[in-house]
Formats: sequence, structure tokens, C-alpha cells
Amino acid sequence: MGRSVRGASHVRSGLPNQDAIAWVEDADAAGGVLLAVADGHGSAKCFRSDYGARFAVEAARSVPGRPQAADAERVAEELVQRWRQAVRNHLCDDPIPSSALLQVEKKLGRAARLSVEADPVLAYGSTLLVTAVSESVAFYLHLGDGDILTVSGEAEVSRPWPRDERQLGDETTSLATRNAAREIRWRITRAPEDLPALILLSTDGYANSFRNDDGFLAVGRDLLRMLHKEGIGPITENLECWLREASELGSGDDITVGILWRGDQASGRE
Repeated sequence: MGRSVRGASHVRSGLPNQDAIAWVEDADAAGGVLLAVADGHGSAKCFRSDYGARFAVEAARSVPGRPQAADAERVAEELVQRWRQAVRNHLCDDPIPSSALLQVEKKLGRAARLSVEADPVLAYGSTLLVTAVSESVAFYLHLGDGDILTVSGEAEVSRPWPRDERQLGDETTSLATRNAAREIRWRITRAPEDLPALILLSTDGYANSFRNDDGFLAVGRDLLRMLHKEGIGPITENLECWLREASELGSGDDITVGILWRGDQASGRE
């Protein structure tokens, strides 16, 4: 399940939602599920990042449906190439007008305008988070800010790797950088190692709406307990409202959350 909401500050300023979410079930008939979440940077230089985020989650569909057979480095390269091709196609159909470049210069200076003019891909900058799971494998891929949380059947919350301090603040790694594939972090876990009962992917607008990281991590535990007690219905019905409230009272940013729940394992049901 998942939802993406336009940030409260974007509503006030007239900006679009610059996040995106997509998923694929039974990818390649392998019985797996893939979930992708992206966050367009939204800066003055990245004025087409809403498109960039959409292209990112579509490119994520290139991740194999059988992650246990994936060559993760090759997947990262292919993913970035697909994203860049989608951006190039969009630029061919809709070239960046001089008026947009003048706005970049007005806000950020001539050097920023020249950088976008020389490399228009920068206008589409976006992060990307991907998880692909099957009965015996979990595949994680992460570029930029945002969070992937894993929750065990005992409601213990963790991340596939420590937070990257480079992603804290206004700067983040991006699909738009030339070495993007080398910046992508990935991890594969296989049975008999315990696989999560729940995985949550979220853009940084969600974590930034909490006072501290402990409060954010508690969301994973709360969701799993709610699923055990009430099932999927209440979360599906209320998730969008919860995210809107988080943006209004917290970060003001767009918020996107995707959730994968291993229902049979988590609940003990067949």
C-alpha cells in the first residue's frame, strides 16, 4: 500500500507534488513485489524534478523480479541509464525555454544558469528508494535522502544500513549527478536470515515531520501492531489523511510513504 500527498507549503506556494510512488506485483511472474519511492529535489535549479521523480519510479521497474539473481551493480547502472534516457526523451519533446533559465539565473546566479544550460538533466534531479521482495529474498536500493525502515515480526525497527550523514540538511546525492550509479547503496538479504514482516519507504518530508528519529522509528512498530490487530483496511483508509496532517504540522514538504507487509508471516495466518 502507499500514498503520496502534496506538501502543505507546496499548496500555499502553488508548487506541484514533486514526489512519486510506483509498485509492481508478481514481477516477472516470480511471485515478488517491487516498491519504489522518489523525491524530486524541488530547488530552483531542479525546476522539473516532479518529472524526474516520476521517471525515477518508472526506471525502477527495471529491477529484476527475482532479486536473488540480481547483479546489484549492473541493476544500478541500468536504472540510472533508463532514468537519463527518459529525461532525454522529455527534453526532446519539451526543451527547456530560455525563460526558465533566466529564472534560475535570477534566483541562483549566472553560474547556476550556465550549469543547467550545459547539462539540462540537472533540472530533473531526484532521489530514489527501491525494495523488491519475494518469499526468500529482500533487495534494497537507495540513492539520496529518505528512509527505508524494516520491522521484524517482534516489532524491532531498523534500517538496512546506517543513515548517510551526507543526506542530512539541504544537500543530497541525486540521479542527476554524473556518478549517480556509484552513489547508489544496495543490500540483498536471503533466507535463512530473517526477513522483515514490514518494510516502509518514505521521502524525507515524513521523517522531517517528527521531532526526533525515535519518534519516526516508532511509526514502523505502530503500523505493524495496527496490522496485527485491525488488518490492512484502516491504514489504507487513513494513510493519506495521516500524511497530510504530518506535512501540515511538521515539515510542510511533500510526503510519500510506501508499505510492504508480509501478512502471512507477520500474523501467523496461512
